[in-house]
Amino acid sequence: MFILIAGVLLWWAAHLFKRLAPDARAGMGDKGKGLVAVVLVISVILMVVGYRSADVIALYAPLPGMGHLNNLAMLIAIFLFGVGGTKGTLYTRMRHPMLWGTVIWAGSHLLVNGDLASVILFGGIGAWALVAMAAINRAGPWARPDAGRGIKGDAMNLVGTLVIYGLIAGIHSWLGHNPFLGTYG
Repeated sequence: MFILIAGVLLWWAAHLFKRLAPDARAGMGDKGKGLVAVVLVISVILMVVGYRSADVIALYAPLPGMGHLNNLAMLIAIFLFGVGGTKGTLYTRMRHPMLWGTVIWAGSHLLVNGDLASVILFGGIGAWALVAMAAINRAGPWARPDAGRGIKGDAMNLVGTLVIYGLIAGIHSWLGHNPFLGTYG
């Protein structure tokens, strides 16, 4: 469990470094981007290794059928991840789409995973996203983008969402966690 916790804490530290120590981060220049990227890769590796090796300590039993709600929420989360890149209709209307996607991703996984490692991983990343949004909002008002691609961007995002969703579902199935069962145990 220590490896998992270390990974989550490292994720938080790398992402919030710029907000908590802006002068130190600015002093690092472009080299700082590379260092933060390396720390993030290490944090993801620690989270994956820590989660996969953690003992299952049940905290709650997910309700039957929550897998279906999880699957729907994951489609929404993946779509939100793509809003900034494809610049669809939500691009000019929504602040923090990727962070909101992260919150939905985390919450949907907590619907179907009631063990301690899942609460640490998904709860920790979901909490980070909420804290990050608050920190960004506190730093200043949103400079709303002037224009996006509109419906063309949404269509691009939808296609990308379906492809990525299929890949994620395939990887989950390959790892022995079929996301289409509806109920997990």
